[in-house]
Amino acid sequence: MSGHSKWNNIKRKKEKTDGERAKIFTKLGREIAVIVKMGGPDPNANARLKDIIAKAKSNNMPNDNIQRCIKKAAGEGEADNYEDITYEGYGPNGIAVMVKALTDNRNRTAANMRHYFDKYGGNLGTNGCASIMFERKGIILVEKENVADEDELTMTALEAGALDITDNEECFEIITEPADVWNVSEALTSAGVTVADTEDTYAPITTVELTDPDQIKNMTKLVEMLEDDDDVQDVYHNWDEPDEE
Repeated sequence: MSGHSKWNNIKRKKEKTDGERAKIFTKLGREIAVIVKMGGPDPNANARLKDIIAKAKSNNMPNDNIQRCIKKAAGEGEADNYEDITYEGYGPNGIAVMVKALTDNRNRTAANMRHYFDKYGGNLGTNGCASIMFERKGIILVEKENVADEDELTMTALEAGALDITDNEECFEIITEPADVWNVSEALTSAGVTVADTEDTYAPITTVELTDPDQIKNMTKLVEMLEDDDDVQDVYHNWDEPDEE
């Protein structure tokens, strides 16, 4: 996820995402590997693994791919060792940026992060410099066209642990505690609801608007470069992105 308008980002990136499914699967595979090494290969005993499996399935990752990643991570001497690192910094005009990465080479990834920020008018900062501008929450998006009964959707979500439901123009945005997002998503799916996207995310407390064309261009390129890096899992920022027409 990037920024605050998750639904707009899904629409903007849908064609690109469909065309880069292999890259998405690779990033999910890294996350699965780390979680299996931390808590074991049994999703019934490893809640985080259960969550990432649900996330992988929501991204249409085939079950064979998921099981292959789990088995590889559980094997001895075969799995790659990835380190979970969060980078924080600022883009043009002080836009707060957080980058979640999984890397097998800390020096390479740090150098890449610094290069991206420097090249596009920002700077890589220290831990805590940007995270104070965000709060963690779970977000589930459901397209309105896939909802037959709004009251039933609301009841199912709330009974499963959702905190709030917002009616946006084209979708319902369901808010949960970060730890509950996948359980609520699973409950909705079991009830026959098609979920557009599900995420444990960092949501900006306030947003910043850019009006200078060069700053907008640089911020757009910064986000694109970060998201395209193989080591990067997620990018969060507090830029009030303009809607694409």
